Amino acid sequence: MTPHHLQGSLFDQTDEPRLGRLTGLTRTRLGAGAWIDVLPGWLSGSDILFEHLASEVPWRAERRRMYDDVVAVPRLLAFYDAGEELPHPVLEEARRALSAHYAEELGEPFVTAGLCHYRDGRDSVAWHGDRIGRGAREDTMVAIVSVGAPRDLLLRPAHGHGGETLRRPLGHGDLIVMGGSCQRTWEHCVPKSARAAGPRVSIQYRPRGVR
Repeated sequence: MTPHHLQGSLFDQTDEPRLGRLTGLTRTRLGAGAWIDVLPGWLSGSDILFEHLASEVPWRAERRRMYDDVVAVPRLLAFYDAGEELPHPVLEEARRALSAHYAEELGEPFVTAGLCHYRDGRDSVAWHGDRIGRGAREDTMVAIVSVGAPRDLLLRPAHGHGGETLRRPLGHGDLIVMGGSCQRTWEHCVPKSARAAGPRVSIQYRPRGVR
């Protein structure tokens, strides 16, 4: 069992996780064909879901080569490929709802789910785009649901181009969808935080061949 100490939200006091409607999504166009959709609090009962995921998911601590050293990845990871059962029924429901809502724009369903467990403010993910596979050359979408304590997701133009860095705090059932050319022309990160930061789990839904 992974240790976690979540300060629950006073506005998220339902008995079980349930999804709201996707009609409240707000789209921000970033330029160069990139956009993000954001819907705060799409998943109610998210604190309950966080506790379930933190305790029940078979989290992995990974190490990766960086320059001349091998370093610990500063977060815990889990991955569910197409056809694998997700660790809670509401995550299956969310994937179906997102696939249906974006069917016309995306043209295919979301099939995989990657989970990241940020245990505290020392855990992070560096600037990147999801460019392994088709995301490097095709428009695609990545949908992220966040449960647990909010952490900032930052977005900025890729390849050194000028532009404003956007900051979106995500947690307690918030949804963000990055679409169009976003994975190629923008990059995103979850920076380390010196503030007291509670634990958070993000669930990233992707179509086939996008990582």
